[in-house]
Amino acid sequence: MSYQVLARKWRPRSFREMVGQTHVLKALINALDNQRLHHAYLFTGTRGVGKTTIARILAKCLNCETGISSTPCGQCSVCREIDEGRFVDLIEVDAASRTKVEDTRELLDNVQYAPSRGRYKVYLIDEVHMLSTHSFNALLKTLEEPPPHVKFLLATTDPQKLPVTILSRCLQFSLKNMPPERVVEHLTHVLGAENVPFETDALWLLGRAADGSMRDAMSLTDQAIAFGEGKVLAADVRAMLGTLDHGQVYGVLHALLQGDARALLEAVRHLAEQGPDWNGVLSEMLNVLHRVAIAQVLPDAVDNGQGDRERVLALAEALPGEDVQFYYQMGLIGRRDLPLAPDPRSGFEMVLLRMLAFRPADAEGTPRVQLKDPGISQATADPRSNPVAGAAPLAPTAIPAPQPVVVDRVPASAPVVSAPIVAPVAEPAPAAVEASVAQVEALPVAEPVAPAPVVEPVAEPEPEPEPEPSSPAIVEADDDEPPPGDYDDYCASDADGMAYLDDFASAEEPAAEPDVMPAAQPATGLAAEWLDLFPRLGLSGMTGNIGANCTLVSVEDDVWRLHLDPAQSALFNATQQRRLNDALNQHLGRTLKLDVEVRRPEQETPAQAAARKRAARQQQAVDAIASDPLVLKMIELFGAQVRADTIEPLDR
Repeated sequence: MSYQVLARKWRPRSFREMVGQTHVLKALINALDNQRLHHAYLFTGTRGVGKTTIARILAKCLNCETGISSTPCGQCSVCREIDEGRFVDLIEVDAASRTKVEDTRELLDNVQYAPSRGRYKVYLIDEVHMLSTHSFNALLKTLEEPPPHVKFLLATTDPQKLPVTILSRCLQFSLKNMPPERVVEHLTHVLGAENVPFETDALWLLGRAADGSMRDAMSLTDQAIAFGEGKVLAADVRAMLGTLDHGQVYGVLHALLQGDARALLEAVRHLAEQGPDWNGVLSEMLNVLHRVAIAQVLPDAVDNGQGDRERVLALAEALPGEDVQFYYQMGLIGRRDLPLAPDPRSGFEMVLLRMLAFRPADAEGTPRVQLKDPGISQATADPRSNPVAGAAPLAPTAIPAPQPVVVDRVPASAPVVSAPIVAPVAEPAPAAVEASVAQVEALPVAEPVAPAPVVEPVAEPEPEPEPEPSSPAIVEADDDEPPPGDYDDYCASDADGMAYLDDFASAEEPAAEPDVMPAAQPATGLAAEWLDLFPRLGLSGMTGNIGANCTLVSVEDDVWRLHLDPAQSALFNATQQRRLNDALNQHLGRTLKLDVEVRRPEQETPAQAAARKRAARQQQAVDAIASDPLVLKMIELFGAQVRADTIEPLDR
């Protein structure tokens, strides 16, 4: 008997044999058990995740001789013929090779005929996104309203290329990539059943190389068995795939952790024996550092997708967080600069040496050793070649630098000048230093003064920007000058002469419109008189806001009592009360006294009246749009939708 590859031999023949894709299987199983069957299904996902397999199992569930269920018997003639790929009523079409509209029309000509043996005629169209536009158009009507004995099963790796008209006629199921953990688990089961010796590390290499595809994992396993002469060993798989030994990356990181340059270069030498892609080695280091950083923030979030979770957690405990971030940033810059290096290996070594030389200062308790003294000699200056040093020659031994002279007081009239930049010179003689100190101490002492500002020369003075309005919540009003802010919009009046309050503009951040509490009662009596009087006062800005949120409650001789909404009390002070009083006296032509009490008004204020009118105008605009014949016609013909948030009254 000829050999059958693992991907075909272990292809699932029922839903319970499927690996992963639980979210898809649950929906299909419930639909089959409850007889809630759709006429068209679309399965999407990358290669090798089970699209065609699920479609074939679904076809078997629909046509099994024991009845429609999620558990086909697998023994009847229909189930066996579907497994063997020779069931006459399962029409499998490769859309990649039949893209023409003539092919699609020929296929649809037979849709009207009843199935030959099965309960349903099932059309399985693989890579459906490869069909031409004309083919999709020919398929639309039949896909939407097929005969009751026809089911369409579509599969694609690129659903973005499908027309929305096709997507809207199908139940879409998106299949997920297989994580390495799931692939390793399945390969362990398969190789155990096949009696093939294996190493777990080899399976992790295969799981990562499969890149989410179970079929690719099975094919690579076949190749690994052949390469290893009937065994799946990590060394053989690594040689077959040409991948890097992950343990060597940890060796490099541990050498960095210990600050051992010799061990670091030795690790690079071992890497070079494998002829690696040095850019890929840096990428592996960055991947490990990324997982280490995650482990330091949230250890439970570290996945075991590479089978090294314990090593990542151990490295996260040993490496300080600042070192991890520094190494990661240095590795990113090194990958960018690697093509500029004389050769890739030297560029990689320089990245590691930078990490070793410039790493952050050691924190207390860090399990690392200090770098050895490189033994670089310090350069000294020859006093004979420096005329500034004076007559006193410098001794050949190192002279400690004098402490800097700090001047606490400077002459009050001393001009402010910028310090010149000079080249470094040799240390001056002690006598010169003493003379400098004596000159500084001889300066006349004055009282401390504030440091003069440093003025930088500019070519042309730029025009000053216009002053921006400030938020009223952070501006303190002056008794004589109004506070800065754009409050002039307040006095805009509607058709009835009622003023309303606009948004307070902020220079940096737009402030929300003040909340206007709904009135307990409509304005009557004195409150109604205040509604009529207030717009005539000509107030604006903060004072206008105060007046708009007041209501008149009593008039006794020349004393008027107002109630101010507590929500606006933060803007109220004596200055605002005086301005409001002055505006009222000027309008009435006599002297009154205002008594403003912070208390929630019981009747409608001008601001509340304005808000009510705005809401009424907005509702009228919405109703007008909703009843407009042209809008109704567009909704009927084109399925248009009205966005209520874009409707504004014309007199806004």
